[in-house]
Amino acid sequence: MNRKEFRKAEKAIDVSVGESVRIIRELQGLTQVALAGLTSIPQSTISAIENDRVKLGLERAKVLARALKCHPSVLVFPSWDVEKESAA
Repeated sequence: MNRKEFRKAEKAIDVSVGESVRIIRELQGLTQVALAGLTSIPQSTISAIENDRVKLGLERAKVLARALKCHPSVLVFPSWDVEKESAA
């Protein structure tokens, strides 16, 4: 197969910040309790973040991203479209 036979993936859904944390956590097979142990963020706070009751914030994003082995921007800007939006 060559590159011309592939079509670019299209975004199917928008996810919230909390949903992005939950999805990445679940993809890595972690429970909220396990993530709390890795981050020292209480499980109740992780639950509140995942349910969009508490804002993630930059510092918590850094801590969670380190534990989830992803870049903080993946958590903070889950719906960012590089081709449609500029950073400046």
